[in-house]
Amino acid sequence: MEGEQSKGVLFEELYPNVRQERFPDGTLIPAWFYQSKEADINAFGKKYCITDYGVVNDSTIVQTEKIQAVIDSAEKNGGGVVIIPKGTFLSGSLFFKPKTHLYLEEKATLKGSDDISDFAVVDTRMEGQSLKYFAALLNADEVDGFTVSGKGTINGNGMRYWKSFWLRREVNPKCTNMDELRPRLLYVSNSKNVQISGVRLINSPFWTTHFYKCEQLRLLNLHITSPTSPVHAPSTDGVDIDVCTNVLIKNCYISVDDDGIALKGGKGPWADRDPNNGVNSNILIEDCTFGYCHGALTCGSEGIHNRNIVLRRSKIDKAENLLRLKMRPDTPQRYEYILVEDIQGSAKNFIQIRPWTQFFNLEDRKDVPLSYADNIAMRNIELECNRFFVVEKSEQYRLSNFHFEDLRIKAKNGKYDVDIIDGLSAKNVIINE
Repeated sequence: MEGEQSKGVLFEELYPNVRQERFPDGTLIPAWFYQSKEADINAFGKKYCITDYGVVNDSTIVQTEKIQAVIDSAEKNGGGVVIIPKGTFLSGSLFFKPKTHLYLEEKATLKGSDDISDFAVVDTRMEGQSLKYFAALLNADEVDGFTVSGKGTINGNGMRYWKSFWLRREVNPKCTNMDELRPRLLYVSNSKNVQISGVRLINSPFWTTHFYKCEQLRLLNLHITSPTSPVHAPSTDGVDIDVCTNVLIKNCYISVDDDGIALKGGKGPWADRDPNNGVNSNILIEDCTFGYCHGALTCGSEGIHNRNIVLRRSKIDKAENLLRLKMRPDTPQRYEYILVEDIQGSAKNFIQIRPWTQFFNLEDRKDVPLSYADNIAMRNIELECNRFFVVEKSEQYRLSNFHFEDLRIKAKNGKYDVDIIDGLSAKNVIINE
């Protein structure tokens, strides 16, 4: 289908009964976003079932080298699909190559080692910085067309990492998220036409999925979870989008002990001058369900520019925030053309906008960079919450052109201050009636 588009086939010819919609800035949503069929692994060549290559079904043995050898063999022979069959297979960091794919059969589990020494130290991206850190359980760089699919589970086995993090915090309350060394579950970078579909992604030690400098990324029918008890799973964001363009997140369930979907992109007083950083644009999140999370949709905390972001037709169940804008006083930021619509459910806060000062560092910059949030619309929403409007005034940022429309809100505190935002309009906003 994408090939047909490149040959000039019109949207009307591809979808004769579909009205082409627009992003918040008025640009048309490309036909690519209307294609949400899961990948067919039969189109990717030879299948490499790992148990045919000496990998055994044993959840107590770390088999990183043997599983990696299967991936490498698939690449060497022109590509193919690495199959995880029924059973539990323990591994450290794995690296997928061009034309290699991953498929997990029903009742298959790829489980991460809880020993950090089983994970490679590599040049990577973490918390808005390009640095050396631990690889994820699954890694893929420059792998255009990469897919992870199936009905199985990728289990980060995070309990030991979470317990160790909280113990470290007791000893040193100022320790950062990265001081307790722990891997992510899935990291894909510098790639186009990527699809992650169908699988369960659970118990990540750190961020669950992280995508950096990817274009045409689809996340479909995923189940992403981490617990809040008996041990909190800190910083286990469901999806981290980092300098990506054209992203579709559809029919996913996300319930994690941090942000559900977080838009990253860089941090620091000169972050907008660093070529490793950049904008997230054309992000469409639809038909999803969010359980507990700090924010269903969060901009920041390591974000410099997010534009054309849509969250729609989704359900929220006891999230901390529906929309959260983290405003870093040490980083120049712009969050613009964001639309949240057709939402039902419950959250602690409808909208939260506050300075975010965790690990604040202006380095050699003398002034505080000014940031902006503008052209934000929230409409057709029915929500129960504790507080409707958690928005703080600050000299570090400018808020403008917000629009609330067709809101039915039950709130313990339904007050909102129109003077905090320059150009806040409200139409048919019903609170506690």
